[in-house]
Parts: sequence; structure tokens; C-alpha cells
Amino acid sequence: MIQANNIIKHFEGLCVLDHVSLHVPKGSVYGLVGPNGAGKSTLIRHLTGIYRPEAGQVLLEGETVYENAAAKSKMAYIPDDLFYFAQANTLEMKRFYAGLYPSFDESLFQSLQEFFPAIDVKRSIRKLSKGMQKQVAFWLSLCINPSLLILDEPVDGLDPVMRRQLWSLILSHIQERQTTVLISSHNLRELEDICDHVGIMHRGRMLLEHSLCDLQNTVSKIQIAFEQGLPVLPEQFDILHMSNMGRVYTIIVKGDPLLTKSELEKLHPLLIDVLPLTLEEIFIYEMGGADYAVKDILL
Repeated sequence: MIQANNIIKHFEGLCVLDHVSLHVPKGSVYGLVGPNGAGKSTLIRHLTGIYRPEAGQVLLEGETVYENAAAKSKMAYIPDDLFYFAQANTLEMKRFYAGLYPSFDESLFQSLQEFFPAIDVKRSIRKLSKGMQKQVAFWLSLCINPSLLILDEPVDGLDPVMRRQLWSLILSHIQERQTTVLISSHNLRELEDICDHVGIMHRGRMLLEHSLCDLQNTVSKIQIAFEQGLPVLPEQFDILHMSNMGRVYTIIVKGDPLLTKSELEKLHPLLIDVLPLTLEEIFIYEMGGADYAVKDILL
């Protein structure tokens, strides 16, 4: 659907994107995660055609995005820092969007109004709360019927009920229209519930990029106990983290969970249990390997 190939970008001599590549399959929900300063927002501005890459290319369905109005008309972008015209209300912004995007659906705008009952469509958007301003952005963006929806910290400032409602709307939109969604967020637990692909960035590079299912099958979290303490583990084990409470050890190991368990069973443990790893845990242990500041956090 959309891909970035070896993107390079510098600001004032600082390399912000260092040969970054990203591939978002059509119809997927892709979570882009990483610490502050990783380069996520800069990459998004390349994907949306705001920035021109110094090297590399960004393609939407095979077409270059930068200075390509036809390609940009297929995407909607909701940034963390929203912008509306001064004094414009929701109805005025709707007319602007309808004039800008040929795919804008007036009937969908009317039907979605019931999901945003607190919004006064005739009041200046800038006078609404931050949460309501974000709701307006979702409302208008969904009415574009975009092929690609890009969201940067999309639900910050929204209450839990509205967060669930918006995710429900987005997932429904994906199912009905095969919309592709890319989400940059720090809320890893929330991403885990909706994403099927994930990319982890660090210091301007893409550390890894996988489907969430594949990613969870490449790291094992195992609780194990032995009668006489922990024996010597197999040399081939790539251990990311180990902790214990009494005789029960929790081990995070790179590799297939079933194969890892099979190897550990040869050591005759008193108990052994393979536990599911959350996206947050995977992120922390992967970033721990990159000397990230949270490497000592235990979950």
C-alpha cells in the first residue's frame, strides 16, 4: 500500500532518518512505535508528502507521494498538533474538505453526527476543547473515505469512552472499505488491541518490522522452577532478560516459544510455563538491547 525505501533526512547537520524503510500492507493496521526523538513524526511527514527526502523514495500504490496531488487525495492525516482555519466551524471545515477531496461523502458526514453529539457544528473549532477538536478531525477525515489513514498520537486528550468509540469507528471503516491505517502512538497496550503489523524505530532507524503475530512468535517469555536452583542454560539461548522470585525464574528469550520450551524441558524443571508477551514487553526488551533507558524496567 505505502512504502518508504531507504529514506535519509538531516536537520542542521543532525541525521534524523538514517536509511529508514517501512512497508505497510494494504488493509492492515500498522503501529509505528519508538521513544521520543526516534524519528516517527519526521517519517510520517515524508509519508504524507510534507517533506522531500534527501535520498530514497516514498510510494503510495506505486506512485511517488511528494508533490503528487492525486496520491495525497487518497490519504487523510491527523497530526498530534491539529490545525484549523481561524474562526472556522465544523460546517465550514466540512465545505473545505468537500472541495479539496473528490471522495468526500456528505451522507456519511450526516450519519456520523450521532457519534459526536457534544460538538456544536456552528461554533468555532478553536473554541472547542482539545478532545472535541480531535473528534472533529476524525469526523472529517473518515468522510474523505481515504485509502490510507495516518494517525499521530490519535487519541491523546480523549476520555476512555470516546477512545473506544473512535477505535470502533476506525475498525468498522477498515472492514467496510479496506482502509489501510498507520498509527504512531506511545500507548502500546492500546495498539496491541488493534494493530496487526508493527515497526519499532530508534535513533532514526527501523529496528524491526513484523506482523504482530510473527513478532510474538520470535520472543519467548517462560516461567520455570527447579529443585536445586537454575542450571546452566543451553549456549544457543539469546537471553534478553532474567529475574526470579524464590525458585521461580522468568526468562525472556529470543526464539520460537515451543522450541525454547522443548529445550528447557530437557533440564527436568519442576514447572515450566510459556506466557504471552505483550507488545509493551517486546518493545521494552528490544529497546533494552539498543541501550534504551527502559532496559531495566520489569513488567
